[in-house]
Amino acid sequence: MDKEFIATLVMNFFVAFGVVIGGAIIGGIGAFLIGKPPLSTISDLAAGLKIWALVAAIGGTFDAIYSIERGIYDGSHIDIAKTLFMIFVALSGAHSGGVLIQWMTQEA
Repeated sequence: MDKEFIATLVMNFFVAFGVVIGGAIIGGIGAFLIGKPPLSTISDLAAGLKIWALVAAIGGTFDAIYSIERGIYDGSHIDIAKTLFMIFVALSGAHSGGVLIQWMTQEA
């Protein structure tokens, strides 16, 4: 693996992590302003934002799907592996953000 790909993986992890954390906390502020319970809203938002964090981290699903398609039809299996690894890293970042929110809010 080259340095640029590893840098992309690190960025994908933290973008997904940041989308979940930031979206949930800012949404909790909005819930507080309208009189809803902020901690349970933060927990619900963190769970719902995971898929959007994945999409934001990989830069849209069409590029990833195209890369997998190119790997299948052109025989470039390294593209498939890199794309799947990027998706896995982004999912890990989103899940880590969700776990941190669950820990902070003590919601199940």
